[in-house]
Amino acid sequence: MSITIHGAIDGQGRCEHWHSEVDVVANRCATCGMWWACSLCHTQASDHAFGPMPLDAPAAACGVCGLQMDYRAYRQAQQKHCCPGCGHGFNPGCALHAEIYFQL
Repeated sequence: MSITIHGAIDGQGRCEHWHSEVDVVANRCATCGMWWACSLCHTQASDHAFGPMPLDAPAAACGVCGLQMDYRAYRQAQQKHCCPGCGHGFNPGCALHAEIYFQL
């Protein structure tokens, strides 16, 4: 499934803030419903704070294959450091920012 990732500087969701090979996870803002490369990109481009998503809603997506994940699925993917859909690596450091993206 294809999604539009705002703030991205490449086709896999990397942005000016986080752009290593494994920085491909997009996050959905509960306030505007749009997918963003990161909360910093969102802050620079919008007029509202990044709204964390409910735990049971699609809130994270792989920028490589577009797989959308709720908190449980994303947490499991983070523990394996890769997308369950395509196997592309995920940045393990992203888990440190979960409270920004999910209603924990």
